[in-house]
Amino acid sequence: MGSPTEENYLKALFHLSHENGEVSVKELSEHLSIKMPTATSMMKKLAEKRLVQYESYKPLKLSRQGLKEAGLIVRKHRLTEMFLVEKMGFSWEEVHEIAEQVEHVHSPLFFERMNELLGNPSLDPHGSPIPDPDGKILNKKYDKLSDSQVGDKFTLLAVSNSSEEFLTYLNSHELKLGVILTVNAIEPFDASMTVSYPGHVKVILSEIACKSLLGQRVKEA
Repeated sequence: MGSPTEENYLKALFHLSHENGEVSVKELSEHLSIKMPTATSMMKKLAEKRLVQYESYKPLKLSRQGLKEAGLIVRKHRLTEMFLVEKMGFSWEEVHEIAEQVEHVHSPLFFERMNELLGNPSLDPHGSPIPDPDGKILNKKYDKLSDSQVGDKFTLLAVSNSSEEFLTYLNSHELKLGVILTVNAIEPFDASMTVSYPGHVKVILSEIACKSLLGQRVKEA
């Protein structure tokens, strides 16, 4: 494993490649809020370590070893988030920043023990899959709430936005994983949705929120 900075680059490439397929230096620099020459310099450094495949003006790609190392960083992050929620009583909006620090601990035994205490979980508190001990990840195919139609029932299983602001917003509506929502109406003007779920009737969710809520959509017969 490299420095925390190198690990952050690998993790960013891991996430961006899963979202977009190909990743450019420009996309990477924007994602990390750094200048392109800085990102280019780091890509050359990681290419020398055979963690990244880098050629000028071509998409970036993690090597097999780079993919494994990046997956292990994500594993440590998501295991930590789960441990903080399940064993230490943190709320799901409180764990990201702490996990950002813990993920750079270079002790496999530490995370193996954490995994054992949690019972080998497959998902983190936000419904995202936890990579296995080899860094491999099994991405689940989810629907977006925003793709639902009026009358659909939708089981909330994950969120694509795990920012503190968004999770606090969900908390304010008492929306948690496992909740089954019914789509009552869709506003043609801004695509906001009126939904109901146990204990809540006619809750209005913005289009941005609906696009970040993932799960399984079941159409009414």
